[in-house]
Amino acid sequence: MNLEQDAIVRIRSLNKTFTGRAGKVTALDGIDLDIRRGEIFGIIGLSGAGKSTLVRCINLLERPTSGHVIIDGKDMTVLPRRELLEMRRSISMIFQGFNLLEQRSVLRNVCFPLEMSGTKSGEAKKRALELLKLVGLESKANAYPAQLSGGQKQRVAIARALATNPRYLLCDEATSALDPNTTRSILELLREINQSLGVTIIVITHEMKVIDQICDRVAVIDQSRIAEEGKVSDVFTNPQSEIARELIIPQDRAALDTTGGKKLRLIFNGQYSQEPLISKLVLECQAPVNIIFADTREFDGAIYGHMIIELPSDERQADKIIVWLKNSPVTWKEEE
Repeated sequence: MNLEQDAIVRIRSLNKTFTGRAGKVTALDGIDLDIRRGEIFGIIGLSGAGKSTLVRCINLLERPTSGHVIIDGKDMTVLPRRELLEMRRSISMIFQGFNLLEQRSVLRNVCFPLEMSGTKSGEAKKRALELLKLVGLESKANAYPAQLSGGQKQRVAIARALATNPRYLLCDEATSALDPNTTRSILELLREINQSLGVTIIVITHEMKVIDQICDRVAVIDQSRIAEEGKVSDVFTNPQSEIARELIIPQDRAALDTTGGKKLRLIFNGQYSQEPLISKLVLECQAPVNIIFADTREFDGAIYGHMIIELPSDERQADKIIVWLKNSPVTWKEEE
């Protein structure tokens, strides 16, 4: 498959510079991305990396300094105002802060974008009720935002975002203010929407658990640039950049530097991660290992994961373990 030919969102040489009292600040530096129709694409990075600026440039809420954002074959950066407004109707957005209108009921919040587009009141109400049913809040139609939990507020925001039948949904840290269980339910809802409505979803987050629960592919952004990009399972099991390793293994670095023993990262590729490999290693080598970090996750029905182990200080035992690993099905490498 040719990713560039299959891409429905193409970002090319995108740059964004802000000018303030302290001078110029580069928020985005030469960003290139391809996003396929109907996929859930994640953009992950630490605070200040540029991810929120990037997502706001996609729908031109923030105009790039230079570069191109091409959606459905149209370059958003050069469209006349009327055509740009028309394209924006196909792109909806949800935020960390929900952005609901406190003086409006749940139903009227969902109706709001329809009213703004000139939809008749009866049709708007019918559509809003359908969407509230989709997000599981039909019974809350007459409630007000102040009466809702955080998860319920985000469901209302999702319903409102879907009101105009968008083809794209941008999610900017949409679960950051939610507890883990609520986050999981919101991500499941987004996955259902993606599958049932065919909406292309772009997820902005600083949490790897969000990426691996919902996304098909991911781009890692660091210091205004794309550090790496690929399938979530590939990036998770074999991160190439230092920032990806930090996001995937957010351990206390002191834990990796506790003693002088050599450390290895073992990578499980979906075929062997359920086998008791460490037990076999210890028994067959008659040598102890210290497990410093371990994590496994499911992608496409297969189990992937990695583990960092510390070898014994005895060189003969350490060499024996390395020979054993060389003859095993596990991919491994020295941890820096």
